[in-house]
Amino acid sequence: MNTMVSSLFSQEDILQRIYTIRGVQVVLDRDLACFYGVETKRINEAVKRNPNRFPEDFMFQLTLKEVESLMSQHVLLTTSTESDVYEEVLLSRSQNATLKGQRGHNTKYLPYAFTEEGVGQISSVLKSSIADLVSVRIQRAFVVMRRFISSNAGLFQRIDTLESKQIATDDKLEQIMQRMDELSPSPKASQLFATGCIWDAWSYMSDLVRSARERIILIDNFVDDRVLSLLTKRSDGVVATIHTRYSQPFLNDLKKHNEQYSQVKFVQLPHKAHDRFLIIDSQTYLLGASVKDMGTGLCAITKMEIEPLVILSFLK
Repeated sequence: MNTMVSSLFSQEDILQRIYTIRGVQVVLDRDLACFYGVETKRINEAVKRNPNRFPEDFMFQLTLKEVESLMSQHVLLTTSTESDVYEEVLLSRSQNATLKGQRGHNTKYLPYAFTEEGVGQISSVLKSSIADLVSVRIQRAFVVMRRFISSNAGLFQRIDTLESKQIATDDKLEQIMQRMDELSPSPKASQLFATGCIWDAWSYMSDLVRSARERIILIDNFVDDRVLSLLTKRSDGVVATIHTRYSQPFLNDLKKHNEQYSQVKFVQLPHKAHDRFLIIDSQTYLLGASVKDMGTGLCAITKMEIEPLVILSFLK
C-alpha cells in the first residue's frame, strides 16, 4: 500500500501545492482530491456531512480576490474546464453582477483551502483505503514547510525589507520624473529660426515630437529619411502618419524603417500642398519650411487655432 502511494506522488509534489493564504499554509480542495485519488466534489461532500469537524481554522472558502490572485500566479489554470469556471466567476465580479450564471450560484465553484488540522480530519471522513497514508504524507510535508520557513525567517525578513525599500525608491523616482516633466519647458506657441540655425530648429521639432501623447501627422510635400529619424523620438504608442507626394526613394527608406521601428504610415497627397502642417494630438502647427530643410533658411513655426480636422478635410 505504501508503495502505491509513493508511486502516485512525492513529498516534493505536495510541497509545491502548499500555499500561504491569509497567513497560513493550506492545500486546496482540488489538490487534496488529486492526492487522495477522488473527485473534488467527494471531498467537499464529506466536509458538508461533518461540519463540526471542520471549523474556520481548519478550512475556509477562498474569496474572489484570492482566486484572482492565484489565477495570476497560474495556480488554478490547469484544465480548460477549470479555467472556464473561474473566468465566469471573475467576469461576474468585474461586471458587478450577481453571482449567478447558467451553472447556478457561482460561489460554490470557489475552491476551499484546508489547513494542516483540516487535512488531518479529511482522512477520518473519507472512506478510502489510502486515506490515512495520504494524510500522514501531507502532514509531514506541512512540517517540512514549517521548518523551512522557520529556519529562513531572517532571510525572508531581509527580502521583505529590500522589497519595501525598492518600492519606496521606485515611488521617489516616479515623483522626480513627474516633477521634471512639469518643470521642463514646453514648445513655444511660435518660433522663428534665422538662417543657419539648423540645430535649434531640429531641437524644437524634436520637442514637439516628444510632446505627442496620441498622434503625429505631418503634411509635407518633400520628406526624406531625416523625417523618419525625427519620428523615432516619439513615445511608445504614439501613431505617426506622413502625408506627402509619391517618392520611390522615400518609400524604400520607409520600408526599411518600419521593419525595425514602430510603424509610420504613408498617405499620398491627392494634390500639391503649398504649406506644411504638423499635427500633434489635437494641435496644429504651420511650418514655414519642410522639416528636412528647417533652419537652413529664415523660417517660422506657428501654432494655429484651426482644428486638425479642418486641415485634414482639405486633403480628401
